[in-house]
Amino acid sequence: MSSYQEQLLVLKDQYEQRLAKTQQHLFGKDEPVSANFHEQTVEMQNEDVVEQLGDEAKLELALVNKALQKIADGEYGACESCGKEINAARLEALPQAAQCINCAD
Repeated sequence: MSSYQEQLLVLKDQYEQRLAKTQQHLFGKDEPVSANFHEQTVEMQNEDVVEQLGDEAKLELALVNKALQKIADGEYGACESCGKEINAARLEALPQAAQCINCAD
């Protein structure tokens, strides 16, 4: 197993855990809605933030899964835009990167 694959599997686990926690927070609540309007407003804002974190986790998880599939297919490390090899330093920092630094701008 390559170090990139190991990094991606760790990221996959982290994003899956984050997604599970956000979904539990959003859909597993048994608490009644607060009677105080100000508290309701704060609760709704908190829900929005949690939902955004969940959406971000879904997006990142999809990128990680795509990178893992590229490893399985023997296509990992090639830029999706220009086809050139993605710099190793970029992959170390962002193993789910699908584009080289020039194309990512």
